[in-house]
Amino acid sequence: MTPFRPPLVTSDDPAALGEAMATLAAGGVVALPTDTVYGLAVRPTLPAAVEALFALKARPLDVALPVLVGSRAQVDDVAAPLSGPAARLAARWWPGPLTLVVARAAGFDADLGGPADGAGTVGVRWPDHPFVSGLCRLAGPLAVTSANRHGRPPCSTAGEVTAAFAAGPAPALVVDGGTCSGAPSTVVDCTGVAATCLREGALPWRELQRLA
Repeated sequence: MTPFRPPLVTSDDPAALGEAMATLAAGGVVALPTDTVYGLAVRPTLPAAVEALFALKARPLDVALPVLVGSRAQVDDVAAPLSGPAARLAARWWPGPLTLVVARAAGFDADLGGPADGAGTVGVRWPDHPFVSGLCRLAGPLAVTSANRHGRPPCSTAGEVTAAFAAGPAPALVVDGGTCSGAPSTVVDCTGVAATCLREGALPWRELQRLA
């Protein structure tokens, strides 16, 4: 059987942003490059799209999806005003490979999965990548997780994404942006009295502790 290959467009194609936006608006899952690894993106305000992303990745529903943004204004759309360690870390490392778990903005009620006791929080990242940050600025904040089946290594090329989902189901569109760094973002929980590292990734926790 010939492996399934989803439609592919290169990130430097002038039509790529439009194709990605149309796919997202239709509720499709888009695989795209970031400054860390390839991600799977959907519109967080479309419940069916979020459900499709969980199913595609085989991600447990109690593992919440983070949100990527493309501007400071979009941070404010999804997160409560940043203060303390969150504000200092964001000022130093955004845009960049840092995800901050913070309190949600009052009007951001998208169901991103996760445990019941985390309903009032959201993981936010502002990536340092022209395609995905530009897409966020045009389409709005996006729910994005690494492009792989849950528990498998993340993908750093579009070819790896295609191979990972060759048996189906697969993303509705793959955006080829070349090779990503391959190191996931560092995740820091800023909801408690002191910031804590949930996952050490591209940024060493020892460096972040200076501001946390």
